[in-house]
Amino acid sequence: MAMLPLAAAAQSAKERPDGPPKHHLEKPLDQPPTPPAKLPRVGGDQTRGLDFLFGALKAAPDEASAKHVEARIWALWTQTTSDTTALLMARSKVAMDAKQYDVAVKLLDAVVKLRPDYVEGWNRRATIYYMQNEYARSLGDIEQVLSREPRHFGALAGLGMIMQELGDDKRALDAFRKALAINPHLDKVPDLVKTLSEKVEGRDI
Repeated sequence: MAMLPLAAAAQSAKERPDGPPKHHLEKPLDQPPTPPAKLPRVGGDQTRGLDFLFGALKAAPDEASAKHVEARIWALWTQTTSDTTALLMARSKVAMDAKQYDVAVKLLDAVVKLRPDYVEGWNRRATIYYMQNEYARSLGDIEQVLSREPRHFGALAGLGMIMQELGDDKRALDAFRKALAINPHLDKVPDLVKTLSEKVEGRDI
């Protein structure tokens, strides 16, 4: 993808003369979009299922319908045939909820080593790195997610959040727009696009 390698972008943003903006105390969003607590049961062909669901997500007539479709997409992304991966992911979620981020990262290290093609292992670790302000590492994992699933609106929104933290509003806006093009119903992201559009491109006259 055109925006890769992401970690290099993080480094260059850090090294700017003015440096990244000093707003680590309050992030634009608490964390990148994550799966709902309870996921629906899904089955069948994941690729075909996702293609259908992404179409349904764009066409969703209201918020409730969109959230229902979104939950099914997360369920397909999270689904794994490996009992070991499922157990490691469950334990990493418990550790993450308890803010035991180092424990969660170690569990997810095992997931990505065991199943490198399992997108949610990379995505969850990217989220934890973001919450620890480890932006270069988070971007490295986002790169892994997007190389496997370019439609991952959670990873794209996370990319936008990191770029905003690093003061690269243009890249942030680009990532948020890509996320919204895939999922027009993301919480708070439309407001971020509006704010950044005015900042990067100026107000409409």
